[in-house]
Amino acid sequence: MSEDKRGAVIVISSHVIRGSVGNRAAVLGLEALGFPVWAMPTIVLPWHPGRGPATRLTFPEGDFDKAIDDLIRAPWIDEVSAVLSGYFANPAQAHAVARLVTALKEKKPDLMYVCDPVMGDLGGLYIAEATATVVRDQLIPLASLATPNRYELAWMVGSQLDDNTAIMDAALSLGPPRMLVTSAVPMMAGGTGNLYLSGRHALLAEHRLIDNPPNGLGDLLAAVFLARLMDGVDEEKALQLATASVYEILARTAKRGSDELTLESDLASLSTPMAMVQMRRLVHPAQQRKR
Repeated sequence: MSEDKRGAVIVISSHVIRGSVGNRAAVLGLEALGFPVWAMPTIVLPWHPGRGPATRLTFPEGDFDKAIDDLIRAPWIDEVSAVLSGYFANPAQAHAVARLVTALKEKKPDLMYVCDPVMGDLGGLYIAEATATVVRDQLIPLASLATPNRYELAWMVGSQLDDNTAIMDAALSLGPPRMLVTSAVPMMAGGTGNLYLSGRHALLAEHRLIDNPPNGLGDLLAAVFLARLMDGVDEEKALQLATASVYEILARTAKRGSDELTLESDLASLSTPMAMVQMRRLVHPAQQRKR
């Protein structure tokens, strides 16, 4: 896609004053790759909750709904080609975003909606179950692409996912035409992987595992992968580039000893990543069933 025809992306997630998580990571990733962004916070925090207690600045549900109505009626809404949602502070926000995506798809059927279901990790859910349920039941079915981690996917399907075959079967059972699952089961020793499943591909992108990574990697990966797809990059190459970008930034951040992703110092890693990523083609579940 040429630069003058790039559509805008509405990004709806948390905002931190210090750090590079939620909207801070996603917006920078998209803008660094040349995409205009409409950024809408679901909550404002001084820093990531994992850094310690801090004031949560929240929005009345009615006001959030009204802002969504404004977006639907915006005179510039034809500029928008994609929506990316992440963290929600309450179930009403997820309901509102479902309404937004539905309305925009009526105007633009080819609108791309990426649902990053920011709800949990290895330790379980860290948002209210009622909110997670709305994401699973209303937003995931609307998604063109979903980007859960393995533990979020496991919660959504109600079973443990101990191998990549189980991950792929779970992805197919939820229904989005494309799914990118982070923290997939690695095939290389000391590694971690991103597993991508679509109608055409079952791919695993692996790199070395770095212990105690900063927050924001999933937010950044969803945004960068979306940007590559919107640019018309082939799915396999888009996965390789997005994984390499995020891994390279993580490795550089770890080398600096920073407790937050150092995105401002590593913009070249977003546009031209040099990190090596091991790409593997897996047997698609549909192919297994034919045997």
